[in-house]
Amino acid sequence: MTDLPPSDDPPPRRNRLRRLPRNVWVVSATSLLTDASTESLTGLLPFYLTLALGAPPAAVGLIEGVGEATASLVKLASGWASDRWRRRKPLAVFGYGLSAAAKPMLLAATTWPLVFLARFLERAGKGIRTAPRDALLADSLPAATRGLGFGLHRAADTAGAVIGTTLALLLVIAGGGQTVSVSTFRTAVLFSLVPAAAGVVLLAWRAREIRPPAIEPSERKAPNPLRERRFRWFVAAMIVFTLGNSSDAFLLLRAQNLGLSIAAAIGLMIVVSLVHALLAAPLGALSDRWGRKPVLLVGWGLYGLVYLSLAITSDSRVLWIVLAVYGVYYAATESVGKALVGDMVASPSRGTAYGQYHAAIGLAALPASLLAGAAWQWIGPDAPFALGALLAGAATVILWRMPAEPVSRNV
Repeated sequence: MTDLPPSDDPPPRRNRLRRLPRNVWVVSATSLLTDASTESLTGLLPFYLTLALGAPPAAVGLIEGVGEATASLVKLASGWASDRWRRRKPLAVFGYGLSAAAKPMLLAATTWPLVFLARFLERAGKGIRTAPRDALLADSLPAATRGLGFGLHRAADTAGAVIGTTLALLLVIAGGGQTVSVSTFRTAVLFSLVPAAAGVVLLAWRAREIRPPAIEPSERKAPNPLRERRFRWFVAAMIVFTLGNSSDAFLLLRAQNLGLSIAAAIGLMIVVSLVHALLAAPLGALSDRWGRKPVLLVGWGLYGLVYLSLAITSDSRVLWIVLAVYGVYYAATESVGKALVGDMVASPSRGTAYGQYHAAIGLAALPASLLAGAAWQWIGPDAPFALGALLAGAATVILWRMPAEPVSRNV
């Protein structure tokens, strides 16, 4: 079944949440289930790798960096394919399915290279689904509520992260709170299989396809979004920012380095996710009224302050406040950035645009995580965070200098 494209006429403000299309609610529920599955493992993974399997910090950076880079390269191809095929839903369903199918491999992973393989396939599934899913959301929403719609999706996604991370915390506490054993990790893997499968079924059953307009016969193909100056400028700012934005696995390791137990470190990430989930929709809606760029500038500024604090602090008690602010950064940037891409690029090229956007982030994430792991190992645990703060400042300047948005964003 195919929905008609959304009208650009904004509903009354008080009715905006109620009038969000079904696709937003279905995709949001799917993301909640999938993140509950994935994050029940992500919070344990760096400790499982370093404590149970004996992997060095550089291996953690390699696994996370290659995984994210792989996902982003696949996003580029799947986004382009969804434009060419003029279908978003089948690719999104297949991507969620591949990620779910990769998780059982972790049950047999007793060395870090096997974890690497499983993580690679799981991230490849994420790459296949993300750009078509984001394009489906953008096509389902008028610009006047696009920030709210993407914000609701991120709120649900992050609520799933809270559920998954809380389970990981409970499993660590049950195991004594000081390590992550093989049995603890395998229990988490078994739990993760149920919501992962449920999310795939829900998306396949309830989401509606929205086909982007066909390319005019006079045009052989959709225009390349990177030819648009403003979109190109935004992607450049994202690359600079991401080079200093290493995997959150290093936040967990930093918390442990400052004296927190593994259980407390995972608790910190729950705080991050709770703040993110609570503020994602309100800040997304704020970007509908105030514009995307001001909200993004505030978010990146907060990120720089958080990373600077992590570089200079020696008091683990400060981490609870710092990581709560980190949740605000997430809420102000992830959904708003995606909404901005939808504003900049028309529907026939949106899959490609989201693929390019995510590919740029992921390709920068590989050297970011590798550099962070090397800096930690050879300079000290404060080095990755000092670098992140510096690059966040540079990216904020580039974003601030980005050309002004068009008078109308209703495209």
